[in-house]
Amino acid sequence: MKQSTMWIMFLGLVLLGLVALNFGLGIDPERRNYEFLPNMVDSVAFDAQSDFDLVQAGVPVDLRPPEGSIPRGFLPLGYPATPEGALLAAAELKNPVDPEDAAAMARGNEVFVTYCAVCHGPGGKGDGAVTLRGVPPPPSLLLPHAVDMRDGQMFHVISMGQANMPSYASQVSRLDRWRAIRYVRTLQQEATRP
Repeated sequence: MKQSTMWIMFLGLVLLGLVALNFGLGIDPERRNYEFLPNMVDSVAFDAQSDFDLVQAGVPVDLRPPEGSIPRGFLPLGYPATPEGALLAAAELKNPVDPEDAAAMARGNEVFVTYCAVCHGPGGKGDGAVTLRGVPPPPSLLLPHAVDMRDGQMFHVISMGQANMPSYASQVSRLDRWRAIRYVRTLQQEATRP
């Protein structure tokens, strides 16, 4: 008899034995299954929102992010949060959004209404709803200072904040900030029309 035939017969007998064992044990829904790797079932569980200190528990862990790492979706602007940084951004940054792109302008309107109009007002005059509740009114976006401001400087102000205005870099994506600036430019053009 060939050796390959013997292996086939042996494997057939093992398979037949396993099938017989399966039917012999039966299915009892009241009985727990056998735990092959119990450590996976009974692992140490931590509450995700707890103040549990892994270091005090003796777990060797370093939770600091690696040096130079950047959180996903939050690329650094590369300009300091100073007036000089804003002027440098004004000189170097160009708005990538085409002013003729209707979809981008519509999105800019949405971003402005959602994030900017609450302070700057729907028309950009600085008369937003928060000014009725005691928040100092922001300067109008229709004044010559804002009209003469270059897009890069406006992007820097939105990204880094200035005076009473906080940074919106974590709430509004880079492209949406540029779109909102394009929308503000349309408000400014409409205000200067005779």
